[in-house]
Amino acid sequence: MAGPPNPTLRRLTTPQLDARLVREIRAVVWAAFERYGRGDFTEDDWQHALGGMHFVLEIDGRVVGHASVVERRLEVAGRPLRTGYVEAVAVDPAHQGQGYGTTLMREVNDHVEATFELGALGTGSHRFYERLGWRTWRGPSGVRTSNGLQATPDEDGYILVLMTPSSPSLRLTDPISCDWRPGDVW
Repeated sequence: MAGPPNPTLRRLTTPQLDARLVREIRAVVWAAFERYGRGDFTEDDWQHALGGMHFVLEIDGRVVGHASVVERRLEVAGRPLRTGYVEAVAVDPAHQGQGYGTTLMREVNDHVEATFELGALGTGSHRFYERLGWRTWRGPSGVRTSNGLQATPDEDGYILVLMTPSSPSLRLTDPISCDWRPGDVW
């Protein structure tokens, strides 16, 4: 009798992803967002997930989960912070509810805590992340553009942060901002 699947979790930089992995990761991410009625994952969102560290969960050589962490500069009350921004977190719908998302995010947390002053992500799935130590940012959000700081009120309450050993003392009610990027800025 076969036992439960034994997943393998790998950390890979974007250049280490081969064409097969990219195809499988993309399929998992789009399927996961579609399942929950969040069919709004776009090509810009995929591009945001590139350029950092990828966490790839595989079972029998097939991708079942993914998350990535890219470096961004966020500012809290005008103070720049080297931030590990989490992107493209997804588990194949056929494997959801089995703890694989938690496995991925624990590894992501370890990486963020060892590497950055702050972790951040945008989500509507607060309970999942909060039980893993993430906290909802309660202050106003904005994006820094060539025309100055622009408020992003639609993002208020959807940004979560993870404090790290190198985080300065921060108030979750202070203003937070990110650099502009195409697509969803947060």
